Amino acid sequence: MTKTTQLQIRVTPAQKARLRQLAGAAGQDVSAYVLGRVLPPEREQFRALLRTLAREDDHRYALAELHDFLAALAPAQFGDAVASGIPEGLSPLLRNYVAAMVEHAAMGKEVSAPSWVHAVEPLEHPHFGAPLRSLRLHLLATSPVAFKRRNIFVDAAVGDRV
Repeated sequence: MTKTTQLQIRVTPAQKARLRQLAGAAGQDVSAYVLGRVLPPEREQFRALLRTLAREDDHRYALAELHDFLAALAPAQFGDAVASGIPEGLSPLLRNYVAAMVEHAAMGKEVSAPSWVHAVEPLEHPHFGAPLRSLRLHLLATSPVAFKRRNIFVDAAVGDRV
């Protein structure tokens, strides 16, 4: 989710130092640490994003939100956030897309992907993220491994934006 506003709170120097210490121990910056304690847990955010993905007709925005969510997670938060798996209501394409995004993000964060990722059956036929036939060779060559493994060929993945 894109952050567009700022919130300022007043704390003592000792409180600020303690927040920095706690955030550092959690592998986060102070903002992420405080938000993680105040707002709903990451696992619920992941589930809410998947529910939105299932409801939307145009999946681009929901996938972009999921991308931003996965990219922003600290390695220490990642496993718990994505542990719940994928709901049954998603199409095979979306199931594979989410599994590939989660697997790719796990590789980038140098953590293990959840076991449910490997249980999602790859697509039978290739899916290309761009409709132009002239881009297919490029997509075949540059798609991240987690996406290729699922027969999805895209130009960008978690951490990248087109």
